[in-house]
Amino acid sequence: MPFAVAALAAAGPGAPLELTTVERREPGPHDVVIDIAHTGICHTDIALLRNHWMEGLFPMVPGHEITGTVVAAGPGVTRHAVGDRVGVGCYVDSCRACENCLAGQEQHCLKGEVLTFGALDYDKRPTFGGYSRRIVVDENYVLRIPDGLGLDVAAPLLCAGVTMYVPLRRWGAGPGRKVAVVGMGGLGHLGVKIAHAMGAEVTVLGRSVSKREDGLRFGADAYVSTEDASWFADRGRSFDLIVNTVSGSIDTNAYLGLLRLDGVLVNAGVTAEAATFQGMLLGDPRRIITSTKNGGIRETQEMLEFCARHGISADIETVPADQVDTALDRLDRGDVRYRFVIDVSTLGQAG
Repeated sequence: MPFAVAALAAAGPGAPLELTTVERREPGPHDVVIDIAHTGICHTDIALLRNHWMEGLFPMVPGHEITGTVVAAGPGVTRHAVGDRVGVGCYVDSCRACENCLAGQEQHCLKGEVLTFGALDYDKRPTFGGYSRRIVVDENYVLRIPDGLGLDVAAPLLCAGVTMYVPLRRWGAGPGRKVAVVGMGGLGHLGVKIAHAMGAEVTVLGRSVSKREDGLRFGADAYVSTEDASWFADRGRSFDLIVNTVSGSIDTNAYLGLLRLDGVLVNAGVTAEAATFQGMLLGDPRRIITSTKNGGIRETQEMLEFCARHGISADIETVPADQVDTALDRLDRGDVRYRFVIDVSTLGQAG
């Protein structure tokens, strides 16, 4: 039978989150029911709650960085068992048949992946995210959280972590490679840690030097202010890979000029603003400009295992359920080091 769970929901764009109940679907043979322990707060939550990117589907229960424990499993479930520590990321289903799904790139499903919140599933039911007590998810879209990772500090890895891990791995961050991370917020601080663990020489490019000590502690070899025009002028053709985590506009030409032959500029920050650059900067020397989106299920599990082996987790500030609106406002101002995580045990007990 479907069942009700306590949740924080917004009735409309820009509306405050209010304690309510939402209905979870009846678990099927391949579904697991997860008792949610922690949910990370992502910039995407703000964008969808406030219609920054598109008209949202309301009422909306945000949250796609979910960790918790399996409390029930359907008779056909083989990947997880009651008591397992698990996580759910940015999507909860895909077509499973297109070339991208078959290649393990479910986030690029040609039919369209089913987002964890603010969307309709393939049966036209609204999806509600992790600002809630429990969630029902097909076992194929549930990740195992390694024992070495706390459920609180692991939650942001399910979006921010994999969003950084995929381009760093795809474009060869490792020994002998020079990597720059632009911006050191929720994504950037994890990018520094991951790139360092991969063996790359890491430079942080931030607007100010206020986070320099943190950057060096996370594994950066250098921390430079992007306001220092002279540094840019002196560092042409220095990097093999630059990952930009800034969600607003950047001077794309300046960053392209920092790349070596076959260097890559990856945009990981989501923005609706148009990007412009000089075409000649892609040809002399030859350079690549691209983007990235979270990751496939296998990649996300690989990332979690990598982080557990290397002791990588998010630096978080834990907030109770009644302070989530305040946390969202603070996140919108950049007032967090480096990721908010909700203690879901503080949410109402219905369900």
